[in-house]
Amino acid sequence: MTATSFFTSRWIEAPPNAVEVAGGGLPRGFRAAGVACGIKESGARDLGLLVSDATETTSAARFSRSGALSAPVLLSQERSRLHALRGVVVNSGNANAATGARGLEDAARMQEGAAGACGLSEDAVAVASTGVIGVPLPMDAITRGLASAAGELRPDGDLDFAEAIRTTDAYAKHVTLDLALSDGTVRLSVQGKGAGMISPHFATLLVFVQTDAVLDADEADLLLSVCVKRSFDRISVDGQLSTSDTIAFMASGASGVRVEPETDDERAFGEAMDAALRQLALLVARDGEGARRVGRVIVRGGDPAAVERVAHAVGDSPLVKTALYGGDPNWGRVIQAVGAAMPGTAPLPVDIAIEGIQVCAHGARVPHDSEALTAAVQRDEVEYEIGLPGEGAETERFFSDLGHEYVTINAEYTT
Repeated sequence: MTATSFFTSRWIEAPPNAVEVAGGGLPRGFRAAGVACGIKESGARDLGLLVSDATETTSAARFSRSGALSAPVLLSQERSRLHALRGVVVNSGNANAATGARGLEDAARMQEGAAGACGLSEDAVAVASTGVIGVPLPMDAITRGLASAAGELRPDGDLDFAEAIRTTDAYAKHVTLDLALSDGTVRLSVQGKGAGMISPHFATLLVFVQTDAVLDADEADLLLSVCVKRSFDRISVDGQLSTSDTIAFMASGASGVRVEPETDDERAFGEAMDAALRQLALLVARDGEGARRVGRVIVRGGDPAAVERVAHAVGDSPLVKTALYGGDPNWGRVIQAVGAAMPGTAPLPVDIAIEGIQVCAHGARVPHDSEALTAAVQRDEVEYEIGLPGEGAETERFFSDLGHEYVTINAEYTT
């Protein structure tokens, strides 16, 4: 059986060895909760807690590469055993970034409070925060919220947890898959958030992945590294790097089903995790604040560095994004972005196709069906293919459009 409702994009193939679990549910050994503690004025859930009850849990984590890291990122990197995490505590509505010494103290209090509430050592807990920058956390509210969340931890608490980590997201992002492996069935679940301040080397992105498979720490780290490079490192909403990006992967081992390195089971597990994270990354791009459409750019050529530069330039270009938003078939926006990424190479023999319709060959317009092209760019998903000189290198990038609502949301974000 294959998953059907989460894997909605034509660009992401549902893993053949997995079935989506309707209504979610965490892998064995995990419990989660999401509560409202008062950070958000709306009264929505804003504090999430997730814990593994298995003492042999292994883990891996990745963080933002910003030069202005938030206090929770700094603390998690310095004070947590990132290969042996058993819990995460997350708040939304406040990033606890650019908050100085107090921010670090508050992040430490969150870590200590979550550890005490869950019966864990402090270094087994990661801390994450997302929301407005430069505002101190309301720690009294968070302390009360932690006590409430600890009392609500349950194996089916993943949906409440996913709701609690949202900021400007239009909807919660989560999936639960059951994977059939040679020695039994394991479960994989993912919860994520992200809609703005999105650019490779992550985003305003929080993602938490759990499985009850038995994985050693090195294998967990390798799986996460490969999957992140193919998913969250390839999305853009606005080209802005966040202070707060955090991705944590925990394997409880509670199923007893071991995934051995370099086996068919590892390949099957990796395919499922890769597909889930790629689809979630695409949902982040699709949920770009106020977005109508999502684009995918594929770039091929002989120089890997040039291929990556061009993909980034097209995916981050405000002109390409606004054309995508308006359903405008103006491929001149695309060649402009390509040229900006390849200075000093004129004349550049670039090829461009949009939704399979070639519009440019060797740097010059080719006759094409303008009506068909106009219709093609009205779709919810629009694909751009770019050919540079040479062969052997290829990359892709997913990106949202850019429209009026994005400006409205971000112009009024703190008001």
